[in-house]
Amino acid sequence: MNEPCYDVAHLGHVEIYTDKPEASLDFFVNVYGLTESGREGDSVYLRAWDDYEFHTLKLTASKSTGMGHVGYRASSPAALERRVAAIEAMGCGIGWVDGDLGHGPAYRFHDPDGHVFELYYDTVDYVAPEAERPALKNIAQRYHGRGVAVRRLDHFNLLARDVSKIRDFMVGALGSRVTEQIQLDSGRLGGCWFTVNNKGYDVAFTEDHSGGQARFHHVTYAVDSREDVLRAADIFLENGVFIETGPHKHAIQQTFFLYVYEPAGNRVEVANAGARLILRPDWQPVTWTEAERRKGQAWGLKTIESFHTHGTPPVDPGAAKTGST
Repeated sequence: MNEPCYDVAHLGHVEIYTDKPEASLDFFVNVYGLTESGREGDSVYLRAWDDYEFHTLKLTASKSTGMGHVGYRASSPAALERRVAAIEAMGCGIGWVDGDLGHGPAYRFHDPDGHVFELYYDTVDYVAPEAERPALKNIAQRYHGRGVAVRRLDHFNLLARDVSKIRDFMVGALGSRVTEQIQLDSGRLGGCWFTVNNKGYDVAFTEDHSGGQARFHHVTYAVDSREDVLRAADIFLENGVFIETGPHKHAIQQTFFLYVYEPAGNRVEVANAGARLILRPDWQPVTWTEAERRKGQAWGLKTIESFHTHGTPPVDPGAAKTGST
């Protein structure tokens, strides 16, 4: 086995593009329950009440939708240097950027499908104003109870034309471990779930059935319990938010889930992952067959077709093909 690499500490933030910036911001603050921590140019920086960094979601006004970039925080300055050297040797580097309101200099690179990643170490801690200061000093902000009031950034999902290439890339670039994967009858990988620490996963890549490239599937924030997910469903209903699927339980990773579209069409999830952690240093990926996945989710709910085809930015629906993730 390869010794686990912990040069990358955790998923830091996701940048999402929106062509309806005011409506998207209203959703993320007043319905989803994030807190605004700053603004710069066309971007608003947002975070959940127990995220320690300045932001975990960068919402940027754009003519299109989808993901701008995703940021991971390195474990140390030396670890950042090691990862940059490994990425440059792979030939997928873009170069250094100055950072933004939430963190210092970052090294940007792209995956085989064209999604943009960045690695950074220097970060800005969130300092809550007096009205948001918690009674317990070991959380970043008091629980505000606004909207869904999600607790923390959990993971994100991207679409890719060739998940096998992504698997090799994530292991080489970030030192990620594969925790679960889908092996299709054709020999292709239908999906792959990765972690850089002991969480079940911080990112999933699934096969893009649309014919598109570098597309975004969803971003997920966590809540404390399944009951919070059920409550979120009622909140979305009351606010006229389109519920795509759920509440239900995934078979892969066992996450209790609920998927909705924010006003610009980007998919957003509310999830409770329970207490499932990957503690084994010699963990071997759990492989699911196409026949097993056709059984649906954990309790039998069939995966709806839009879950395979809807991503952002949108593409011509005539190019879509069927699949089994």
